Amino acid sequence: MAKGNARGDGAAAGRVARRGVDKDAIQKAVLTILRAIGEDPEREGLIGTPRRIANMYEELFSGIGEDPMALLTVGFEEQHKEMVIVKDIPLQSLCEHHLLPFHGVAHVAYIPNGRIVGISKIARLVEMLAHRPQVQERLTSQIADLLMKGLRARGAAVVIDATHLCMTMRGVKKPGSRVVTSANRGIFRENPSTRAEFLTLLGRPAG
Repeated sequence: MAKGNARGDGAAAGRVARRGVDKDAIQKAVLTILRAIGEDPEREGLIGTPRRIANMYEELFSGIGEDPMALLTVGFEEQHKEMVIVKDIPLQSLCEHHLLPFHGVAHVAYIPNGRIVGISKIARLVEMLAHRPQVQERLTSQIADLLMKGLRARGAAVVIDATHLCMTMRGVKKPGSRVVTSANRGIFRENPSTRAEFLTLLGRPAG
C-alpha cells in the first residue's frame, strides 16, 4: 500500500482550451445586484467590487470546460496492485444552489490494475472538478468514476468531509455542522474488508 499527501507539481496536464469567462457580463450583473439590494455601486468601497468579483469567478470556475480525464493519461505502467491513498486533499468549491462556498478535505484511494498515476494528479483532479458549480454528492462520485475509467482501476473510493456556508451562515444557521459523502467503486464496493481497510487508514470507524 502506498500513501501520499496532496502536494502538487504545478504541471499543466489536463488543461485544455476553453471558452473564457465573460467578465464584462459578470460586472454588469454585479452592478445590477448591488443596485437591487439598495446599495450605491459608486461609493468608494464598492466601486471596484464588480471587477473583483469577475476576477474571482474566473478563478473559482476555472474547471469549467477543462478535461479531467486528460490528467489521468499521464501515468506509468507498474505492477503495484495494493491500495494507494491520498489523504487530506484541501478543496474549495461553490455550491450550485446558492453560489456559496463549501470547503473541507477529500480522501481518495484506488487499487491499480497495472497502471498508476502521479499522486499530484489526484490532487489536481479534485481541484479541477471542484472549480465549477458543484454539489458535494456529485463531486464525490465524479472523482471515483474518473479514477475507474481513466486508470481502469480495480477499485476506487472517495470520502469528502466539508462545511457548507449555505448551511452555516444562512437558512438553518448551524455552524460546526459538516457534510460527509462517500463513493465506492469496484472492489471497494464488492469487498467489505477492502472498504474497511480504507476507512481504518483514514481513522474512521469501519463498522
